[in-house]
Amino acid sequence: MKLFFYAAMLISSLTACAQKNNTMSNTPADQQLAAAIKADDAVAVANALKAGAGKEIRDGENRTPLMNALYQNRLEAAKVLIRAGASVNAQDRVLNTPFLYAGASGFTDIVRLCMKSGADYTIFNRYNGSALIPACERGHVETVAAILEDKKFPIDHINRLGWTALLEAIILGNGGKAHTKIVQLLIKAGADLNIADQNGITPLAHARKKGQKEIVILLENAGAR
Repeated sequence: MKLFFYAAMLISSLTACAQKNNTMSNTPADQQLAAAIKADDAVAVANALKAGAGKEIRDGENRTPLMNALYQNRLEAAKVLIRAGASVNAQDRVLNTPFLYAGASGFTDIVRLCMKSGADYTIFNRYNGSALIPACERGHVETVAAILEDKKFPIDHINRLGWTALLEAIILGNGGKAHTKIVQLLIKAGADLNIADQNGITPLAHARKKGQKEIVILLENAGAR
């Protein structure tokens, strides 16, 4: 029995090592791709891919080349990778995907490309949040508008804190022009204005409490309670 146990452990260990070796591929083409991404050189990225660089290889943080490009703010490189078929749904160790991270970062062009390239709206970040929720929180108006162009997007998704995109825009927003515009966009897109947080407090009540007068008017005129 012990012999079987140790044999199983050895096989498991060898399998893990093999998977790690595949994941941590470091061929000359992969090195070329990493350098091209760092330089944000679109032509060099394309050449590295033609030379056989892996689009879906993972580093120690489980990040793909596309994810690394976005973390480094190398958006031209990211565009080439997406157009070449790199997954926009591959999650890294902290559960970010290219689409989720682009939404949170306000990378509108990348968000649009991800949506055209099969972004999965059922994959969420470590807060169980969508790409829309942090975009609303951070005041990324153009990004929010881009996401809301797709009527199939789950606009009323509730994250781990019990907040929708509307709630997050109000609770964590500053009530300024950007957040007011975002609330306006959410209303126009058909967001449910009366989903309360875990304490039963509605978006309208939060806006009143925070003195966000323009947002209060928008919500009241739209029929929020």
